[in-house]
Amino acid sequence: MNAPARRRGRPPATESTAGDTRARIMRAARDLFAEKGFHGTGVAEIGDRADVQRGALYYHIGSKEELLWQILHDYIQLILVDAERIVAADDDPITKLRSLIHSYVGLIIEHRREVAIQLRDVTALTGERGAQLQELRDQVQHRWQRVIDDGHAAGLLRTDDHVITNSVLGMLNSVTLWYRPHGEHSPAEIADLLATTFLDGVATTTDTHTKG
Repeated sequence: MNAPARRRGRPPATESTAGDTRARIMRAARDLFAEKGFHGTGVAEIGDRADVQRGALYYHIGSKEELLWQILHDYIQLILVDAERIVAADDDPITKLRSLIHSYVGLIIEHRREVAIQLRDVTALTGERGAQLQELRDQVQHRWQRVIDDGHAAGLLRTDDHVITNSVLGMLNSVTLWYRPHGEHSPAEIADLLATTFLDGVATTTDTHTKG
């Protein structure tokens, strides 16, 4: 009996194989965007780093912009999900603010490459993708603002001005610029210091030094 004729074209990939390839491409793109910037990274470089041929690369990702979108979307979604969990908890606003700061600092440090990409290259996303990402970022800020509004309404915070919300988020995002894995402070200690600094400025009570 003759052996069956060999089919031409792409061999059928299993779902797990396709998933593994896409994950490898995502990691390569994330690392290169963090190292060289979105505009400084070529598609061929991503393929080389991921050990994927260019044809297969486009098959899995569509475009370099789609990779940028997916990297930033996945990161901000993590931030949003944890913020929603904290906001929904049965805690007072000061405790929630401490928890939000600890969550944010922890995720920023864990995903500092994604944060670096966001700070430098988020404006590379335009049109529908840019709008979708901005909506996610706005949702994160709205969760924070809700807790600050509740704290002000309860007499625990001096103000609920949006400037405060924007400023604390900006301060926390900057952690990625100076954090070193083998530095003097752990992520939890950094979060404690930043939470106390923030609450000392806006809380109406003096009991702001309890660690979360």
